[in-house]
Amino acid sequence: MDPIIKLVLVPDLSTVVGTADPERVTYWLREVALPGDRSRALARLSADELTALARFAATDDAVELLDSVDDELAARFLRAAEADDAVRLLDALDSDRVADILRELKGAPRQRILDLLPAQRADRIRGLLSWPQDSAAAHMVPEMLTVSPGVTVAEAIAMVRAEANALRTDARTGAYVFIVDDDARLGGVVGFRDLVLAEPETPVDALADTDVRTVNALDDAEDAARALDAYDLVAVPVIDEHGRLLGIVTEDDAADIAEEEATEDAERQGGSSPLDVPYLRASPLLLWRKRIVWLLLLFVAEAYTGTVLRAFEDEMEAVVALAFFIPLLIGTGGNTGTQITTTLVRAMATGQVRLRDVPAVLVKELSTGSMVALTMALAAVIRAWTLGVGPEITLTVALTVAAIVMWSSLISSILPPLLKKIRIDPALVSAPLIATIVDGTGLIIYFLIAHATLSQLQGL
Repeated sequence: MDPIIKLVLVPDLSTVVGTADPERVTYWLREVALPGDRSRALARLSADELTALARFAATDDAVELLDSVDDELAARFLRAAEADDAVRLLDALDSDRVADILRELKGAPRQRILDLLPAQRADRIRGLLSWPQDSAAAHMVPEMLTVSPGVTVAEAIAMVRAEANALRTDARTGAYVFIVDDDARLGGVVGFRDLVLAEPETPVDALADTDVRTVNALDDAEDAARALDAYDLVAVPVIDEHGRLLGIVTEDDAADIAEEEATEDAERQGGSSPLDVPYLRASPLLLWRKRIVWLLLLFVAEAYTGTVLRAFEDEMEAVVALAFFIPLLIGTGGNTGTQITTTLVRAMATGQVRLRDVPAVLVKELSTGSMVALTMALAAVIRAWTLGVGPEITLTVALTVAAIVMWSSLISSILPPLLKKIRIDPALVSAPLIATIVDGTGLIIYFLIAHATLSQLQGL
């Protein structure tokens, strides 16, 4: 039967769970392979249906399901499951994945699961949960292959074989073998392939690379992800302040970190707090909570635009035509700033731009801004001419457009790196925020230039 036809014929997960038939549950889980289908189906189940699914699903199938859905949905599944079923499933998952899910569980449900897990496993999970959520250590895999310094290749392989049976090693965690002393301090790393191909009596230290790229436990998770990409590594070791090996951040972890950070940056750039759940599962109340704080802050910030207009009320009464161009001027400034901050925040997120690069950024953006300013000034002249406002106001508008573009280029180039330096997410310089900043300051520039160029405003 055609695979597409087979998927269409698979009944709804709720119906399958209602049959209380483990074979049908297994069939459904193995047929519906797309993560999106699994997530939508799981999200529609009631608490009782989730409990039944955890009971009837084979461990391997349930583990694959938990690996394919987001953390919040996986936590909801385990919260509904019987304690024994929840522990059975979690104990089959990688430690870093367990920690990700348990972060979504608070209080008694999390403690109940940790108390039932094997003691050594529970301690490892508690260790991961103790680190700040945005740190490299919070995203690391605590299982890795280690050998002692001074051993031969044959002895090292025996150690690796013994560890591999006890640890949950796979392609992610088995690519490197780390040399650590009795205090767990990292001394070097050997590629697994190099180890197994070497002569048995060769000292393992002779194969080791002692110039190991590492990240500190409290480093930002993004830094660990960038290190993997920059040095083309399969995994990067995480160490504490004493140089002790704590775990590794793998390629899979780095991809998840990058995706999460990109999503958060995109949401903040739109002037909203990041969602904790996929959009389609976000309730109107949650969307309101994530958006209203930003909107209120922007509302308060935008209020000063009205204050500026009131301060220059006499000028607008004297030259009514000045009001025609206010939307055009503040819109141009906001659009210019948005273009720069969007590009710059992304460049900073990928490690292309740091604080020390601000002078180069300023030169580049002000050079670009000067060309944009001249082009927009010409466009403003054409617009003023079509409105027939006269040469003096045309000059005023043209000069203002150019000045606002340059001003917007300046502040948009400085703000993101400055915020990063003081440990504030530069993505907070969102499109609405930069537009709000430029609106009021742009109006001040407009009326100051008008005072200098329009004879009607002399003495006001």
